[in-house]
Amino acid sequence: MHEKLETRTFLLLLLIVTIGFILLLRPFFGPIFWACALAIIFAPLHNNLSARWPDSPNRAALTTLSLCILVVILPLVIVISSVISEGVVFYDKLQSGEINPGRYIDSMHTAFPALNNALSRLGFSLDNIKDDAINAAMSSGKFIAGHTLTIGQNAFGFLVNIALMIYIAFFMLRDGSYLVDLMVRALPLGDTRERMLFSLFAEVTRATIKGNVVIAMLQGFIGGLTLWALGVHGALLWGVLMAFASLIPAVGSALVWVPIALYLTAIGEITSALILAGIGAGVIGMLDNVLRPILVGRDTKLPDYIVLLSTLGGIVLFGVNGFVIGPLVAALFIAFWGIFIRDVNTDDPDRQGENTEQTTNAED
Repeated sequence: MHEKLETRTFLLLLLIVTIGFILLLRPFFGPIFWACALAIIFAPLHNNLSARWPDSPNRAALTTLSLCILVVILPLVIVISSVISEGVVFYDKLQSGEINPGRYIDSMHTAFPALNNALSRLGFSLDNIKDDAINAAMSSGKFIAGHTLTIGQNAFGFLVNIALMIYIAFFMLRDGSYLVDLMVRALPLGDTRERMLFSLFAEVTRATIKGNVVIAMLQGFIGGLTLWALGVHGALLWGVLMAFASLIPAVGSALVWVPIALYLTAIGEITSALILAGIGAGVIGMLDNVLRPILVGRDTKLPDYIVLLSTLGGIVLFGVNGFVIGPLVAALFIAFWGIFIRDVNTDDPDRQGENTEQTTNAED
């Protein structure tokens, strides 16, 4: 009786301390998550370097991290800095009147006279939309002018998170195998199940990030390059917006290039609008419809509709991190239920034989 009380008390305290530690790390969830993701993506390269330098784990981790910085982090920081600068210039033009949303809406009304009737049936007024667009543009300009210090502080916080992510990624690369073995020993799920789940976690994370990021980069680059060639202002900004919009399955970058194509039509740039629509539907859309199921769905072993729903749900709950977390949670959900169905249904002799065979294969 006394031993059971001691065990239960210890487990209760263990749970309390674990929850407290998780709450301590909660403000740094983003850097920790992306540090783990980078370590998973670059794990094959790190393993090769570790095999080449078995007595220098720090050297292998530092070399892998340096390549990661050059290939991923540094270009990302440069692009984000350029987008922020271009966004400030864009809002300055809005405030000065060089860019006038009301004039663009009038052009749309002239080019598409049926649009006003359609909006009226839906309960919208084109005049109210124009007034709201003008007010929003002016409010945005005032916000940018009045919150310069806040923007600088956010930029500083972004750089701090990047530095923290790089710091954590170094130890994740160097000590990743040890940490996985430690969790396998600590978790009471059975070593075979735990290693299978960790392997699934790595596969889904790698496939989701590589697939979505590759598609986003390609769509943003093609879209931005097309807009630049057509002479559209803020091509870099629109290209980055296309890249972020591409993280939303099914709709994706069409959220950006379709309105721009309609605007080009409204101002009489029919050729430019047709070129943008052709590249958007024929090239950018093809990348999303063809590559995403191949790069994401196949490697994660998830049906396309599960990938779509889990990605959208993840983005709603976790923001930009959700495009990875959503499919990851869905894959773990399916894996856990698969293990439950396999292990709990022991009344079926055929199922028992199948379980024994699968366990033997996993141990081998």
